[in-house]
Amino acid sequence: MSFVSRFAAPAATVVVTAAAVLGAMGVAPAAAVSTVSVQQVAGATALSTITKNDAPITDDSPFWRKVVNDDDPRTEEVLAYSPAMNRQVPLAILKAEKPNAPTLYLLNGGDGGEGGANWIQQSDVLSFYRDKGFNVVIPMAGKFSYYTDWVEDNENLGGPQKWETFLTKELPGPLENYLHANGNRAIAGMSMSATSSLLLAEHHPGFYGAIGSFSGCAATSTPLPWFYLQQTLQRGKATPEQMWGPMGGEYNVYNDALVNAEKLRGHEIYVSNGSGTAGAWDLPSSPRLANVPEALKGVAMAETIGVGGVIEGATNNCTHNLQAKLNSLGIPAQFQFNNTGTHSWGYWNDDLRNFLPVLTRGLGLA
Repeated sequence: MSFVSRFAAPAATVVVTAAAVLGAMGVAPAAAVSTVSVQQVAGATALSTITKNDAPITDDSPFWRKVVNDDDPRTEEVLAYSPAMNRQVPLAILKAEKPNAPTLYLLNGGDGGEGGANWIQQSDVLSFYRDKGFNVVIPMAGKFSYYTDWVEDNENLGGPQKWETFLTKELPGPLENYLHANGNRAIAGMSMSATSSLLLAEHHPGFYGAIGSFSGCAATSTPLPWFYLQQTLQRGKATPEQMWGPMGGEYNVYNDALVNAEKLRGHEIYVSNGSGTAGAWDLPSSPRLANVPEALKGVAMAETIGVGGVIEGATNNCTHNLQAKLNSLGIPAQFQFNNTGTHSWGYWNDDLRNFLPVLTRGLGLA
């Protein structure tokens, strides 16, 4: 959802449910950190090269470029070359106050940040995380990709889609060296990339200390979740079969985070979802609608309450299924189910705050 522009506002009131067997027993899990190195994951994979993007900012430049290329020395835009995809991937970076800090990889949703629906334009991520002691890296590409490795190329999306290779093998070593980071990292995403954050962590256990998954669907290999994949990918003129092969096939099941939930053990985990009903961020009084002309507020509300409500209701069911699976496995996680809330940015901005205690533990900062 991307009707309104960047904002900053206090977090809405939410209801927190701890979905963890250990948590229910009153036993706090040990703080997680990255236990697997970039070298172990990358192996012999060709690595990215990192260069600062010195292209001039013009009136036609994306909003996010104007923000990260302002006079703040701690925000920066770099280009990371992906050998697997043969393309430059722009990254928006917030550098930690001091070197030797951990790194959060924060993924955008369906449009990959290539349109207006991205963390920089739709949240206060740069100001809120500014003093928290870690680097923030936001890839500003990857629309409708699920940040995964596809079985087929897709020219509508720019050719080879090898996002997992890029994000887990090619990029972290060179980028974290560029940032003088300490080798601890976390990953988080919303909507489409809420699925991705779970999968990348499951495929590389111990590589991320913390995982954040906001309003997503862990399951992918059964009919209803497959339908959700179709709805997202058709916006990019792509199909789930191009991405993961046939439904229920070996590669699809490998990319089903619900089936493979056991591999989430040992991480700090935060998973959130709204109910699908209208909440504070969807009403005319919402700060997100403050600068929207009165004549258009109804359109904005119809988008978030109508379309966003249906999507959030669907992901709510997915999220309850993941909670049940982790409980059955005895894997501790924090699940946050809001009594209200649609599939929209106000609630994901709240997640930046609600995720923070889990994130700092997973990064070794608490």
